[in-house]
Amino acid sequence: MLYNHKIKPVIIIFLLVHFLSFGQKSYQIQTVAFYNLENLFDTINDPDKKDELSPMMELKSNRSYVYYDKLKKLASVLSEIGKEQNPSPPALIGIAEAENRSVLEDLIATPPLNKFPYDIVHFDAPDQRGIDVGLLYLKNVFTPIFSQNHDAELYKDGFKIATRDILLVSGYLNNEKIHLLVNHWPSRRGGAKKSSFLREHVAFRDLQIVEEIQQQDPNAKIILMGDFNDNPNNKSFKKILKTEKTKKKTKTKELFNPFEKMFEKGHNTLTYRNDLFLFDQILFTGSLLSKNNQFKDFRFYKAGIYNPSYMTLQTGKYKGSPKRSFANGNYTGGYSDHYPVYIYLLKEEHP
Repeated sequence: MLYNHKIKPVIIIFLLVHFLSFGQKSYQIQTVAFYNLENLFDTINDPDKKDELSPMMELKSNRSYVYYDKLKKLASVLSEIGKEQNPSPPALIGIAEAENRSVLEDLIATPPLNKFPYDIVHFDAPDQRGIDVGLLYLKNVFTPIFSQNHDAELYKDGFKIATRDILLVSGYLNNEKIHLLVNHWPSRRGGAKKSSFLREHVAFRDLQIVEEIQQQDPNAKIILMGDFNDNPNNKSFKKILKTEKTKKKTKTKELFNPFEKMFEKGHNTLTYRNDLFLFDQILFTGSLLSKNNQFKDFRFYKAGIYNPSYMTLQTGKYKGSPKRSFANGNYTGGYSDHYPVYIYLLKEEHP
């Protein structure tokens, strides 16, 4: 099932008539996506990282085959996100769980992604296993002007915790300035409650970055995306970031989370022990919400979870879960243990 805030057909017809009644207006649509790639590691041991603990390095044989097969599957998925409304692949793709820049270069060189002019923003993070976040972008649509990796500044018992950075990329999406923060918050290892303070701290770091941008431009369009290892209703979102789930209640500088209502309806991006979680999300400032259905500049249109049947287990104990790549030290031939998420941005085309 593909879930993307589908509007009932009768309402779609109304919207089309509404658009056409304003002089045959046409609209530009761009897709912004996020995908946890599930341990996209190369086959080379890095002595400076604990990459030998990765599922790829744990394989006893056929590592090269597995690596290129996984690249092929991921490239196919990324090229398809948002296709039901936008024939072009996503203009912007935040990613998590990539070992280094090299694997991302291999990814964008893999068909069918190699047909499109993707480039990369990436920094090596201090995570001990060597898993990083990054941003893929279409060079003919997005022009980055600034990028920086922000240290999560995590400490426990007086010792610094090596974890993923927050990637900030600012640039122009078809001549319109936006800011993107790509995240991969600390895991729930040790239990959700015991580890929650770690994610709440990184949420506060995100908030600091957002507020710094807004000090320079109160109307800045800011998008936060990532594998947050928290659900939309957890404290990190509701108490720290103070996210809103209703458009009308979201002010310009506040954060709107379209995935909160999806979670309340039982939708998910991953499963664990038969429980459903929606850790992968895209949220953004109220400056990206349309006022009175006006799209003079880029505004939020829809959000979705890309979970087609071919990426989902159809039988067995874990029926309904994403087809993951690795399990019990073996390559399972799947895609990722997470589903990708996306939003559409809409902008009126002027003659």
